[in-house]
Amino acid sequence: MRPNHRPVPSALPHPTVLLVMIFSLAVLVAAVTVDMVNPVLHLIGEQWGATKAQVSWVVSGVALVLAIGVPLYGRMSDFFELKKLFAFAVSILSVGSLICALAPNLLSLVVGRMIQGAGMSAIPVLSVVAISKVFPPGKRGGALGIIAGCIGVGTAGGPIFGGVVGQLFGWPYLFWITFILSMVVAVCALSLLPTFLPVRETKKPRQFDLIGGALFGLAAGLLLLGVTQGESVGFASFPSLGSLAGSLLSLSGFIWRIVTAENPFVPPVMFQNRHYVSSLIVAVFSMFAYFSVLVFVPLLVVEVNGLSPVQAGIVLLPGGAAVALLSPFVGRISDRLGTKRLILAGVAVMGASTLYLSTFASGASPVWVSVGVWGAGIAFALTNSPVNNAAVSALAKDQVGIRMGIFQGALYLGAGVGAGMIGALLSARREASRPLNPLYMLDAVSYSDAFLAAAFAVVIAFAAAFWLRKDR
Repeated sequence: MRPNHRPVPSALPHPTVLLVMIFSLAVLVAAVTVDMVNPVLHLIGEQWGATKAQVSWVVSGVALVLAIGVPLYGRMSDFFELKKLFAFAVSILSVGSLICALAPNLLSLVVGRMIQGAGMSAIPVLSVVAISKVFPPGKRGGALGIIAGCIGVGTAGGPIFGGVVGQLFGWPYLFWITFILSMVVAVCALSLLPTFLPVRETKKPRQFDLIGGALFGLAAGLLLLGVTQGESVGFASFPSLGSLAGSLLSLSGFIWRIVTAENPFVPPVMFQNRHYVSSLIVAVFSMFAYFSVLVFVPLLVVEVNGLSPVQAGIVLLPGGAAVALLSPFVGRISDRLGTKRLILAGVAVMGASTLYLSTFASGASPVWVSVGVWGAGIAFALTNSPVNNAAVSALAKDQVGIRMGIFQGALYLGAGVGAGMIGALLSARREASRPLNPLYMLDAVSYSDAFLAAAFAVVIAFAAAFWLRKDR
């Protein structure tokens, strides 16, 4: 039996360094690509006379495809050579960027963004899969920390990059830049990455459960679509209710499939792994809270404090800087000290930061808001790479592909559902005069309530963290 994804010997002197560099660049490009359009959505809407709900699909379409695509790529990594699969996916990102740059109307732009999402879906999960195969336990935390740091830089820098380039040169130039960068990543991947061979456990060829994958994708995609529609037109509307009902029906079919199929898309034994499931819950609800901060802090300071989109992006900088600087260090520490204590500390800081934003920062000076964002960035750095490390460490090597695909996909689903639900709460509480937080004394009641809801999500993550594997 050939070990799963054992890299073929390479003539390169330091293949592990090259691997981390290429995947780090890819993750950085992907993170910037996701968030760079936020500050220029109003420019896009003005150019084509589109409503806010229509323009929101420039963002929602990507999130929808990511939630579906990440688990699919995770499963495909068990069947196809990872190097070629990664380069192919990054090439799709390039094609999507080119379509966006040349888009003659909003529909073309949304389609291009969704094609971008189809390419970007591979980047986070294949990065984790490759690192988990190349680096042994006790050494992979540092590499995962570097990846997490690039996510932080891209997430914080994306809106600033988008605002500056969009205002100076026009929004299409954003996509020309990502087109060039993604082409560079694809060429580097094909030229410099070692070859990863998928596992061959038996002489009988395994079959890819296309039906199970489709049902899983429909369940995740329709859930995110239903929440997105609920935020824009109300959860009692037909589009929202219909999408949520379709998601529930697809989920029922998916459960039936994994129980009855010979080689299901998701082996049911996955849910019996307590440490993996605990890591998954921690990651989802931590991302729920963190993404809520990234989405609604810029809205807060623009609407309440009157900042420009670029200034709003600067408010996010302390959080991104914290992630970029701390993540590699935290990753190395997790290799020596274990993951559970770092995760517990990170979730506690995330809870304190969202509660601080709810109690003291909503409606206060942007400086005080940035303190809360800084705390959320520290929390993300303490949590992200250790919880990925904890999930990988709970799995056998031949389980990493699909299970980390589910793990990474759940992060995007948590982020998308979290933003949708918090956004719906924000809209429902627009005219509220009495805050849900009894300690809040300022005048941005709806935002205080939104961050308080994010803090409650952190409580679930904190409870799940106690079920993680004990530190050695």
